[in-house]
Amino acid sequence: MPTVRVWIDLTNSPHVLVMRPVIEALNADGHEVAVTARDFAQTLQLLDRFAIPHVAIGRHRGERLSAKATGLVSRTSALLRWARRRDAPFDLATGHGSNDITVAAALLRVPCSTMFDYEFAAVQHQINCRLAKTVVVPAAIPPERLFGYGARGKIAAYEGLKEEYYLADFDPDPEVLFELGISPDTHVVVVRTPPELALYHRFTNDLFGEVLTRLNAATQERSVSVVVLARTPAQRERLSGFPDLIVPERAIDAQSLVAYASLVISAGGTMNREAVALGTPVMTTFQGRLGGVDEALIADGRLRAMTDARDLDGLLAALPPSGALPGVRPPRIRRDPRVLVDLLTSPIKS
Repeated sequence: MPTVRVWIDLTNSPHVLVMRPVIEALNADGHEVAVTARDFAQTLQLLDRFAIPHVAIGRHRGERLSAKATGLVSRTSALLRWARRRDAPFDLATGHGSNDITVAAALLRVPCSTMFDYEFAAVQHQINCRLAKTVVVPAAIPPERLFGYGARGKIAAYEGLKEEYYLADFDPDPEVLFELGISPDTHVVVVRTPPELALYHRFTNDLFGEVLTRLNAATQERSVSVVVLARTPAQRERLSGFPDLIVPERAIDAQSLVAYASLVISAGGTMNREAVALGTPVMTTFQGRLGGVDEALIADGRLRAMTDARDLDGLLAALPPSGALPGVRPPRIRRDPRVLVDLLTSPIKS
C-alpha cells in the first residue's frame, strides 16, 4: 500500500488500547497518522501514558440524548475546522465507535471505516454503519444484527476478541501492585464500574452496588485487596462511601492489574474481555442486552454472568489462603494486530 495519511479519532479510554498497535503498525510502515481525542474518562491520560501524539478536541457533553446530539454537532464541527486547516487532506479516517469522525469524514468526502464489538448501541451504529465504507466487527456478532443499521455489504469480520490483538505484545508488570500499595501475598479483585453515560446502559445497576458492599466487607474478613476502576470523577466521588476499596485517581496499568488479579468483576465489556484474553477468572454484572461476543464467551464458559451478589461469597471463599493465583490458567491467545490494520484500511484498497 502506498504511503497514506490516516486520521484516527478516539472518544473513550478503551479505544486508546485498541488503536495503539494499529497506530504503531501504520507508523512502522511509513504512513502519516494523526490522532484526535475527546477529553473523556482516561482517554487523554492513556494517550500520554503510551506516548501517542494527539490533539485534544472536545469533551463529553453528558448522558442525556439531547446532550449527546449537541456534543455530536459541536465536536464534529471542531474536527472539521481542525482537518480543514491541515496542509493536505486525509486519505482515510477511522475510529472505534466514534460518530464524530464518521460524520466529519463524510462531510470532507474522506473514505472512512468504523469498528465496534457490541452491536446493540443502536443510536451510534445507525450513524456509523450508514456513513462508513467498512464496518469492522468480531465474527461472533451475527451479521444480520447489523443489517438494520445499514451495514449490509460493508462488514469485515475478524476472529476472536479485539483484546487478543491489542494485548498480543503485552506481558504484565508487577510494578502496578507496588504503585497501589498491594502486597503480592494478597488476592486482588479488580472491579470496573458501569458505563453509566452510555445510551445502552441507562439505569442504576443495583447488583453492582450490592457487589461493592460485599467486597468492601471482604477486605476486612479475608486477605483481599479490591481495586475499583472508575470511569468518571463523579463515579470516584460516589465510591468514597466504600472506604476500604482502592480507587485510583488516574489511569494505571490496568491490564497488568487484571493479569495479576484472582478475579475480575466488570459491568462493562472491555475489561471483561481483557480478563478472558489474559486468562483471569471474570464475571459480568452487565444488566443490558448481551451482545454476540459475550453470548459466545458465556456459552464457552470463559465468562460468567452474575445475577445475584451472593454468588460472590462462594467465589471469595474458594480462593486459596495465600495470594497465589487460583488454579491453572488457560494459555493465552495472541493475534496479529495487522489483521485489524488490513481491515480498517480496506476502504482505500478497494
